[in-house]
Amino acid sequence: MRHRIAVVGSGPAGLTFARVMHRHGYPVAVLERDPAPDARPPGGTLDLHEGMGQLALNKAGLLTEFQALSRPEGQAMRILDTDGTVLRDWRPRPDDRANPEIDRGQLRDLLLGPLDVQWGRSVTRVVPGTREGVAVHFADGRQETFDLVVGADGAWSRTRPAVSSVTPHYTGVTYVETSLDDVDTRHPDLARLIGDGSVAVYGVNRGLVAQRNSGGHVKVYAQFRAPLDWHTDLDLADVEAVRSSLLALFDGWAAPVLDLLRHGTAFVHRPLYVLPVSHTWTHVPGVTLLGDAAHLMPPLGAGANLAMLEGAELAESIATCRGDLDEAVRAFEEQMWARAGRWAKITTAGLERLVSPDPADALALFDRVQPS
Repeated sequence: MRHRIAVVGSGPAGLTFARVMHRHGYPVAVLERDPAPDARPPGGTLDLHEGMGQLALNKAGLLTEFQALSRPEGQAMRILDTDGTVLRDWRPRPDDRANPEIDRGQLRDLLLGPLDVQWGRSVTRVVPGTREGVAVHFADGRQETFDLVVGADGAWSRTRPAVSSVTPHYTGVTYVETSLDDVDTRHPDLARLIGDGSVAVYGVNRGLVAQRNSGGHVKVYAQFRAPLDWHTDLDLADVEAVRSSLLALFDGWAAPVLDLLRHGTAFVHRPLYVLPVSHTWTHVPGVTLLGDAAHLMPPLGAGANLAMLEGAELAESIATCRGDLDEAVRAFEEQMWARAGRWAKITTAGLERLVSPDPADALALFDRVQPS
């Protein structure tokens, strides 16, 4: 029996779900509020883990294409002291493909493939239990019904209220993101500082991380503990004012490290929000969640990987289901909750150590997770 299935959101979770369903011959309506794939900057780079994101791509039949696009050398990680001293310098082996990097835009295009995404379909709410099925309401006033709606619409999910009243809360940690373009030509000293992967510097309750993307593009993240309204007297649209504020916050750090901020082209405010570590809900027939919509956690390498694996697993559960669709979804949720809860605890503890009163906590965390 063919079910009417929609997924809200065309991020890694939603596209992986739709792509694995497509591979099994099941159509899925992909509903995305953005008017086009390139309507917004796609974000930075992702490291896809062998047993998570890469496994999901394998289920979608895309692992070979991913390997051709990914950057194994991007696994390199260097940690500096605030005075510029190199404390750690991890470099991957030539055959190491445990966590290779890929730009989010490249991953999006890989997953899109033959999918027919309905661009510009902004979902405002999802109402289960109607006579025709689950009602999806759109910003333009229209409405459609489905047998299953999968919410893969991120931190501020419009699908989540159909199953849970919980909303994200602020962690106390804020990121401010900036970028460097054509770094190898325009800023060769910084290119050498960053290397093939990432460079990180940790101080008291703050850190500065630069991560290489493809094409000479670098994302820089200033991280610090602050009240949510820390910028009340600062115009976040004023690039030079934000730059000056950040340079003051990191005053005394080595000049080459501060150059990561001095040469930034624009600044984006990204306060970190999370859902409760053990977020679950009473199962609602016809609606479920994936990724950040289900278990928003600190961005420490697990979120996108979990989201993609969940999308692939839910798709396989539905495609191979020989009984009741709702029972397949319910079983998937139980599995998702257990695994996501473990990772939420790990990443929450990790954030506490990375942006910590004692910078040695960050170094000790990396010593534990990086290969010797």
